[in-house]
Amino acid sequence: MAAICQAHDTVTEERSPKGRTTIWHSIVETYATRMLLIAIGLATTMFVSRTLGPSGRGLFAVATAIAAIGVQFGNFGLHASNTYYVAKDRELLPVLIGNTLIVGLGIGGMAALLAWILAAMWPKLAPLHGPLLALALASIPFGLAYLLLQNLLLGIDQVRTYNGIELANKAIGLALVTLVILSRRLSAELMFAATLVALVLSLLWVLWSLRGVFRHPVLFSITVFRQHVRLGIKAYLIAFFGFLVLRIDLVMVKYMLGAQAAGYYSISETMAENILTLPVVVGTILFPKLSGMAHNGEKLQLTGKAALVTAAFMVPVMIIASLLAKPAVQLIFGTSFLPAVTPFIWLMPGSFLLGVEIVIVQYLNSLGFPKIIAYCWLLVTALNIGVNFWAIPAYGITGAAIVSTVSYSLIFVLVLVAIRNGTRSETTAVSHKVPQYTI
Repeated sequence: MAAICQAHDTVTEERSPKGRTTIWHSIVETYATRMLLIAIGLATTMFVSRTLGPSGRGLFAVATAIAAIGVQFGNFGLHASNTYYVAKDRELLPVLIGNTLIVGLGIGGMAALLAWILAAMWPKLAPLHGPLLALALASIPFGLAYLLLQNLLLGIDQVRTYNGIELANKAIGLALVTLVILSRRLSAELMFAATLVALVLSLLWVLWSLRGVFRHPVLFSITVFRQHVRLGIKAYLIAFFGFLVLRIDLVMVKYMLGAQAAGYYSISETMAENILTLPVVVGTILFPKLSGMAHNGEKLQLTGKAALVTAAFMVPVMIIASLLAKPAVQLIFGTSFLPAVTPFIWLMPGSFLLGVEIVIVQYLNSLGFPKIIAYCWLLVTALNIGVNFWAIPAYGITGAAIVSTVSYSLIFVLVLVAIRNGTRSETTAVSHKVPQYTI
């Protein structure tokens, strides 16, 4: 899910004297990496699901969601500004590394500790308890530092290193999960601990990869931090509210229906997320292209072509995925996970529109992340949470899937309206150099 939200943020285009060949080589390499990541993630999900069963899988999925929400909540948009500023001036790298470690391990660690204290004071509010909650919260500072440092690698054109560490992170996690299974000491806590160890090792690898790039000691600058937060806050809000729409329903399912239902629904969401890989990659490619164009008419034309190509590819993929969902779930996860099929099918229409939205929103992003995008996601988030309080108890995980499809459809429509109103304002108000976005 994080990849989907990051496609709403920012992407740095690799620059090289070789020009487009190097850029497209990096794009192809990154796409291939994501395919491998999906395969490894699917294998990990299959092992965890078959070993722990629906309830154990549900607990593991909720712990993963808590960690991911914590990372998304605590990044302050620095993942976007890190890439942008270090690409402009590599001399800033020591300061950015220092700021990243302070924000990730320092502020992230304190936030995780505060969450643990609040969970101890009001245990009924916590979706998890005991060691599993502690592990989920402990992963937040490491995950946050890892995310921010990885974006520094992108900013200094270390795309291959970035891809290699991403692959290693998932591969090490799968290997450790396999060792846990072989040890026969099966629990959601040990499974999650295996992925946490892989994350810490990957974080150390990123730091090791960055060691030879700068000659000065790691520093911290509050001035640079404030400047970068101002730049990243709009991208942060867009990504955060988008991430909540994609993730909060799973946590609500766990609260209202229990761990078993959460296990079923997590499978539905994981499969739907994998379907969106192509739109995420197209959005990643499209953003720097649009940002480099001077005329909005050309931007709109390219955005339209990219959206049409993406939609044309996704229609047959989603039809086939819906038809094969039942045998695929039975083959990969086992008969006990067949309740995940119906929610997955209900997620498909909304996922299609969300995929197209991921592409067309890059037009707005290329104009400097207009605030209207954040307002749209805030509205959709509020509606999603509010309606889920009724839909999940009434219709179970199928209700959660229908609400998600409605939410994805709504954000698609809102972004279309924002683009239409923006271009209309541009043509009617000559005195305004920047389009005015209203809904």
